[in-house]
Amino acid sequence: QISNAVLSRHNFILLGLRGQAKSRILRSLVMLLDEEVPFIAGCEINDDPLEPICRACHERLEECGDATPIDYLSQEQRFVEKLATPDVTIADIIGDLDPIKAARGGHALSSELTIHYGLLPRANRGIFAINELPDLAGKIQVGLFNIMQEGDVQIKGYPVRLPLDVALVFTANPEDYTARGKIITPLKDRIGSEIRTHYPSAIEHGMAITAQEAWTDRESDARPLIPQFVREVIESIAFEARQEKKIDKRSGVSQRMPITCLENVVSNAERRALRNRESKAVARLADVYAALPSLTGKFELEYEGEIKGADSVAREIIRAATARVFKKYFDGVPLHPIVQWFELGGNLKYAEGAPAEEIFGQFKKIQGLLERTQPLGVKPKDDPAMLVAAAEFVLEGLYALKKISRNEELGYHVEHRRAEPAAEEPGPVSSRRRPLN
Repeated sequence: QISNAVLSRHNFILLGLRGQAKSRILRSLVMLLDEEVPFIAGCEINDDPLEPICRACHERLEECGDATPIDYLSQEQRFVEKLATPDVTIADIIGDLDPIKAARGGHALSSELTIHYGLLPRANRGIFAINELPDLAGKIQVGLFNIMQEGDVQIKGYPVRLPLDVALVFTANPEDYTARGKIITPLKDRIGSEIRTHYPSAIEHGMAITAQEAWTDRESDARPLIPQFVREVIESIAFEARQEKKIDKRSGVSQRMPITCLENVVSNAERRALRNRESKAVARLADVYAALPSLTGKFELEYEGEIKGADSVAREIIRAATARVFKKYFDGVPLHPIVQWFELGGNLKYAEGAPAEEIFGQFKKIQGLLERTQPLGVKPKDDPAMLVAAAEFVLEGLYALKKISRNEELGYHVEHRRAEPAAEEPGPVSSRRRPLN
């Protein structure tokens, strides 16, 4: 859709929920431009040497002729961006009279040489982007009519029309139409294409985005290692949150959620490794629960969610995401020996910040636990820290599927229900009829 809009030479708007890379997409449009284009050196609106439009460049060409100095614009210099805020004025976008320029140059106020150009003319021969278009005041939106239909701008107080060569692109959030402002109908009618953005449709796509954006390559004494199954759980949190009934669908769940969550997970693993003087900071499921502060601010709750609280809802989502990934790896894998160990009265409790070797020693007590990590690509002879991460994922998966229980007091265990007393069997029914009085 974006390719079609560009080939059609349309001004277009990206319409989508928060965290869908709308601004990033607009900034990447510069890759479609020529690497460099010539312009008259010193021109405020990047005039083409062969077709100048401003008065200053016309006078300069008449004076210098072929000796007129030329400079070059790079791709990045041809992209101008403005965030729509309530204090934006017509002078900021289009331009206005500059009395200081008139005084210094000794020009009459009616001279075109006294024009102060706004951001839009300065984007001439490039791309002009406005983020959050509904937040732009209505009168400013009206000021864009001419450039979007006739391709020129009129600056207050001057009887001139500047024919600009500029592509206008916008972003907007659907909820902004009612929450903060709206796009006026005549302007919306002049936008060539309305393109709807979306969140990643596959976990693999989301993981690639998260890995690209998250800060995980750190210079630390404890080298961060993030197992694949932990990455999948983190990404699944966003997918589960977008389907959760307790979360407002109209607000959406930003792709920033798994990015910040992954960064917090790595930080928690790094902190634990440095405290325990370990050389590797292997991320575990416990680190995902420690990353709750990076989750709770990324979604808006419905009424039912408000009653339960953001922390409780976030924990439920982590549990659902763990179950989702656990089923992928352990579908058909016999895990009864592990559950049976807990059913026979075993329980496991350890401190979240304990060294990997200490936790590894406790995991050895559970029959078959370390051997069941092979579907995750972790073998019993691998590094203890990686084995601990894999074994903890197995236990968390069983907890997520309600095969075992977990709480702060007892750790991992199985709740034994009290046997209910057997119901008394009814006695033999007498065949004799009761006489009626």
